[in-house]
Amino acid sequence: MSNHMKALAVAGAVAAAVASTAAPAQAGGKEKCYGVALAGQNDCKAGPGTTCAGTSKVDYQGNAFKAVPAGTCLSIELPGGRKGSLEALDRDVPA
Repeated sequence: MSNHMKALAVAGAVAAAVASTAAPAQAGGKEKCYGVALAGQNDCKAGPGTTCAGTSKVDYQGNAFKAVPAGTCLSIELPGGRKGSLEALDRDVPA
């Protein structure tokens, strides 16, 4: 086997290993659920004027998410008849 073929084989093996470990770690059996985090307890993305984790300003801020077990977001029921969403919401967003 030539050095070029060996290099390709090693590169392929590394790429496969990275792909197989990155996907489960990233997904981790979790999904982003918008509008369910309490103020200051979001995992990330709290919209304009905020930075990231722990920066939501109000309870159930629609553009802030919390990582929840996959498949559970849409079944989360909150006060006032609100529910979790897999996409950012316009509700309860501070001015």
